[in-house]
Amino acid sequence: MTEQVSTEEKGELFKLDGKPSFGEAFPQAMQHVLAMLVGNITPPMLIAGTCGLSAADQTMLMQSAMIIGGLTTLVQLFPVLGFGMGLPSVMGVAFAYMPILTTIGMQYGIAAIFGAQLVAAFVSIFIGMFIGKIRKFFPPIVCGTVVLAIGLSLYTTAINYFGGGAGAKAAGTFGSPEFWILAAVTLGVTLACSLFGKGYIKISGMVIGVGVGYVVALIMGGLIDFTPVAESAIISAPIPLHFGLEFHPDAIIMMILMYIVQAVQTIGDVSSTTMGGFGRDAKDTELGGAIKGQGICGMIGALIGGLPTDPFSQNVGLICTTKVVAKRVFAIVSGIMLVAGFCPKLMSLIATVPQPVLGGATITVFAAITLSGIQLISEQPLNYRNRMIVGISLALGVGIASVPEILQFAPQLVQNVFGSSLVVAFIVAFVLNMIVPEDDSEE
Repeated sequence: MTEQVSTEEKGELFKLDGKPSFGEAFPQAMQHVLAMLVGNITPPMLIAGTCGLSAADQTMLMQSAMIIGGLTTLVQLFPVLGFGMGLPSVMGVAFAYMPILTTIGMQYGIAAIFGAQLVAAFVSIFIGMFIGKIRKFFPPIVCGTVVLAIGLSLYTTAINYFGGGAGAKAAGTFGSPEFWILAAVTLGVTLACSLFGKGYIKISGMVIGVGVGYVVALIMGGLIDFTPVAESAIISAPIPLHFGLEFHPDAIIMMILMYIVQAVQTIGDVSSTTMGGFGRDAKDTELGGAIKGQGICGMIGALIGGLPTDPFSQNVGLICTTKVVAKRVFAIVSGIMLVAGFCPKLMSLIATVPQPVLGGATITVFAAITLSGIQLISEQPLNYRNRMIVGISLALGVGIASVPEILQFAPQLVQNVFGSSLVVAFIVAFVLNMIVPEDDSEE
């Protein structure tokens, strides 16, 4: 009888409205939390460094990332007025936005990031409303080119963190041997877990890599300052509009383009979830609801300091692998994220992770983004037409970003918008795909 009950409980994990016991659901939820944790709090840490924020503000940015991730996960799970898709998904702050966020942050500061996010997130709601009609304009060749450009543009960030980041440059210690050792150890452990591990170890490679790197940094001594941890509160909430809002036309344009790209990527993640978890294609209402849910939560995030979110691909992969789709599991995931978001002492402790350790861990994520772009591109035949679209888009995007002086005689607005490799890559790929005739020749 006991064996029969256990089998029935496990069966509940694989039903959307299943009611597995807490003992069955909690371990599954923790898998998802471990898979997304480092990826969710790393972008706010990087942006805090870019914008020169204080330790307290960095902690608040990380708190907001956990809160907005948990809230967006909950909205996607239980839709309200068409906002949300009604399917399991783990949402978190997106690495894909990093190049745009970094550009805006360096140019105008953190307030401009949230101002642009507020407007762009509102616009994305309309993208979700009409996704069925505009989806055809963003085939894999366009989206893949942009995702590939995103991955390539992120490598500079990773290598800067390898060397110790902006603080190390100011101190004259950038690229010191101890930083290289930390980054190499973290990268090696992360890869070893991901390539050779099984079960929890395989999906938690990044967390384990950061943990080992952190221990090595403690042994080295002098690299970690616990003062902000001691000074932070145990429980507190992010302050609405603490970072302010500024509206700059070029920042808004870049952010809207990024939300368009991310909407298309969300379509891919949701489609993978429905196919892998339910064995069917995603409905337009689910795709539209997912994008609208991201949009409304993006607006809320802009007000409380939560950066833009998207479905985490590693968690989509977990859903496809385990087939666990019960809403109760993902409600627990959301609850854990929300609770963590109201604990600044925990966020302050995580913020003490040295930058070389972050660099060693995140380069694997950036590599995965690059390969996702290549995979998207390869969904269409690589005939002469498509090769030229990809090649010219990347050549102009990466080339102009590498030689910004080429735009020195253009208006400042043009310099800011077209100084981003992914914006140029997106516009060129989109236009070429529209005007170049279809090519039915073989690869």
